[in-house]
Amino acid sequence: MGIVSQLLTLIPLACAIWVIYDVFAKQKFKTGKKVLWTVLALLFSVITAIVYFFIVKKKIFIVILCIKIC
Repeated sequence: MGIVSQLLTLIPLACAIWVIYDVFAKQKFKTGKKVLWTVLALLFSVITAIVYFFIVKKKIFIVILCIKIC
C-alpha cells in the first residue's frame, strides 16, 4: 500500500473524529443533534466536516467577530 492510499484513508477518519470530538466536547447541542452529527460524520465524513464547518463553526466565528467589532 502506498503513501497516497494511506493518506486517502486517514483524511476521512480525521474528519469524522474532528466532527465527533467537536460536537461532544465543545458544542452545547441536545442529544438529538449530537446523534445526528455523529451518524453523519461516520457515514459521510469529509462532506459532513465541510458542512459542519460552514453551518456551526462559521456561525460561531461570525458572532465572535461581531462582538469584537461592536
